[in-house]
Amino acid sequence: MEQISNYVNIASFSILMICWITFAVRFLLWKKPKSAPDAKRSEVSIVGLVLQGLGYLPVWIVRRQMFSPIIPDQFLVNIIFQILAIGLSIFSVWMAVSAITELGKQWSLTARLTENHQLITSGVYGIVRHPIYTAMLGMLVATGFVLSHWLAIVLAIIIFFIGTKIRTNSEEKLLREAFADEYQKYAAKVAPLIPFVKI
Repeated sequence: MEQISNYVNIASFSILMICWITFAVRFLLWKKPKSAPDAKRSEVSIVGLVLQGLGYLPVWIVRRQMFSPIIPDQFLVNIIFQILAIGLSIFSVWMAVSAITELGKQWSLTARLTENHQLITSGVYGIVRHPIYTAMLGMLVATGFVLSHWLAIVLAIIIFFIGTKIRTNSEEKLLREAFADEYQKYAAKVAPLIPFVKI
């Protein structure tokens, strides 16, 4: 049993690292299309971005022994957590890559409207309104399941959610001003961050 658990832990760690590399490459190294000019921007969203980034610190810093179970002496629970981590990390990379592709020139680190801004509701934007943040949350939780103490995961999620709330409020304020009833109908139909969860 312990040997099987070790194999699963090693597999989940390896897949997580591959997903992190893919995630980083997509955000940092791939050539982005030339950005469209800004029509309106919300600088307060940068505060949210900083908090989202700080949310990752607990899961990377407060780590348990490498390849050890998240809950000692719970073989099946540990296997479930590691399988969830694998699924979450793969799903998160797919969602991030898909979202950035859908946004094209409109993608930005800060909340903004571009000239001739379009409301994107297709692809992963039909699953959640903020799929990049969903992907970021998925990677955070997956990392916690593979590496961290459960208290660090809870703290990380709280910090991340505060930052995400600031960012989504900034973005949605701009989108409601620009698209009014169209955005209202979209928001009523599609969950903000977690599929099918409307809060």
